[in-house]
Amino acid sequence: MTPVPVFLYHSVSDTPPGWLAPYTVPPRTFTEQLDRIADSGLTVVPLHRLVTALHGGAPLPEDCAVLTFDDGYADFYWTVAPQLGERDLPATLFVTTGAVSVPGGPPGRSLLPPTEMLNWRQLTTLDTLGVEIGGHTVTHPQLDTLASSRAYEEVMRCRTVLEDALGHRVVSFAYPHGYSSAAVRRQVRRAGWTSACAVGNAISSDTDDPLRISRLMVCADTPTEVFEAWTRRRGAPTAPYPERLRTKGWRAYRRLTASLGHPAGGPPPQE
Repeated sequence: MTPVPVFLYHSVSDTPPGWLAPYTVPPRTFTEQLDRIADSGLTVVPLHRLVTALHGGAPLPEDCAVLTFDDGYADFYWTVAPQLGERDLPATLFVTTGAVSVPGGPPGRSLLPPTEMLNWRQLTTLDTLGVEIGGHTVTHPQLDTLASSRAYEEVMRCRTVLEDALGHRVVSFAYPHGYSSAAVRRQVRRAGWTSACAVGNAISSDTDDPLRISRLMVCADTPTEVFEAWTRRRGAPTAPYPERLRTKGWRAYRRLTASLGHPAGGPPPQE
């Protein structure tokens, strides 16, 4: 299997709140990026096709890519889904269930700062239209800084809530902020998830870890030439690769600051 770029988006909007702006792609840029993916000859396949291949099942076609979106912002319904539908492109949407609201009701409760999120009616509509809905915890914590029981509750409750709302099994998970550890991955497996996406800013491969699938985060400042290189499967390392020493150090620092009540490495605190 040739390397597979798995693209990670958050919001697609012209008017994001300041805290989300660095992770937001304007709609026009998103359209251009979809064009670049098509022009490169890549075929966008569902995430579950990659997961099946990673588990030793049917191989993927040559020259393919995967589209994923984290958190569950409302612009996915109004901006992203129509573009995907026009092009008949599959995608996976990883949802922070605590942030999902009821139609016309107050915002859900999570660690994400206030912004417009999907509601349950929109989410079930997207599911009906063929968007794969995956889990992204209940409150969007840094799972690798939590006690084992708390981490398990986040990943298990998320799956239960989604399956109750959608009426079918949900198997794909993504770690908030991309943060995981061997212990967290064991909890994810125990909760019944069969795959989990990290970040890594690396291109996935046929030897990638199904519980730590590497993705390429597309941000507001991602240069056109960098995105172009990714579509050619260049400009980023190929996963898997050993965890870097600085990654272990950053995890230890985040655990320390979380224990002191001043967590680092996440979104800004709510006012």
